[in-house]
Amino acid sequence: MNASAGIKGMTSKELTRRILAKEDLFILDVRNENDYNDWRIEGERIVSLNIPYFELLDGVDNALEQIPANMKLLVVCAKEGSSMFVAEQIADAGRTNVHYLEGGMKSWSEHLEPVFIGELQDGGAVYQFLRLGKGCLSYMIVSGGEAAVIDAARMTDRYMAFAQARGITIKHVLDTHLHADHISGGRQLAERTGAAYWLPPKDAEEVTFAYEKLEDGRDITVGRAVIRIQPVYSPGHTIGSTSFVVDAQYLLTGDILFIESIGRPDLAGRAEDWVGDLRDTLYDKYKELSPELLVLPAHYGKMSELGEGGKVMARLSDLYRHNPGLNLQEEEAFRRAVTENLPPQPNAYEEIRQANMGKIKPTEEEQREMETGPNRCAVHDQ
Repeated sequence: MNASAGIKGMTSKELTRRILAKEDLFILDVRNENDYNDWRIEGERIVSLNIPYFELLDGVDNALEQIPANMKLLVVCAKEGSSMFVAEQIADAGRTNVHYLEGGMKSWSEHLEPVFIGELQDGGAVYQFLRLGKGCLSYMIVSGGEAAVIDAARMTDRYMAFAQARGITIKHVLDTHLHADHISGGRQLAERTGAAYWLPPKDAEEVTFAYEKLEDGRDITVGRAVIRIQPVYSPGHTIGSTSFVVDAQYLLTGDILFIESIGRPDLAGRAEDWVGDLRDTLYDKYKELSPELLVLPAHYGKMSELGEGGKVMARLSDLYRHNPGLNLQEEEAFRRAVTENLPPQPNAYEEIRQANMGKIKPTEEEQREMETGPNRCAVHDQ
């Protein structure tokens, strides 16, 4: 289908840049109501309206009455075709500045935006790969022409292209835990680059492939200046969850600790068993670390967690003051908050766990379908 002269495509990259720049945008989402309520594009300056496609087949007058004439319009659907059709009708009715989202929500779910976080002591750098459409965060630690990638998404081309453009060799690939809300790209990225692939052994008892064991005291070096990535065993989200202290400056917490919430312990069906581990990690083990560490989580749950330029980060000491999940001093109150405030489990989370163990091998399209929807790794409203 070719777009008419009155409409333009907007890529997921362009949309990401607009959201991070806090530019005004009106979104008409033509997916069905359930899909829209479950998962939609959000941003500080975005106004969103849902009118299902089938309600617009006989005309767009109803939509025109609700769309401000002075705002840029983006029409969104699942894959692209329906949004192009509706956008054309709106443009034909005389509206200008009309766009459709190229590739639809499928493309939006897969876009990775690299964000510079900060420098390392040797002049290296930390980059955060922001997956706005899914709320996932992954990282590249760069030093001396080498890199380690942490919690990679399955879109491994993005990391390889980023590294190649900068003359960087990916030497290590690490997962903080066995993921249940998205397909890990860790093993594939390691295979494609010849890097070592690291996993926490307590999460890897059923995996079908070889890996390096992430264990306390086993440092991982990146670059000539020996940037230390120090594993810190921190169970609770999973039994093997492992955090990383990088260059004595950054704390990568995986899905244990987020900016405004904490991790959930139930995605392997072990909430009652693991809630004690989660509390020990958050209230004891992390308390032993430097309060000046900058926390870099593997997910975010709310747009309010995005800082300037899209950075998702906060000082550990600030989180102990402001994060509700770190301020439940009574153990029973913590237990109730963690087990009673759990959001719905991620779509196909058990199948995703099986894929990340190597037990099943879904096609690319099946992986997309398995990942559809928001991340649900956090406990909110403590």
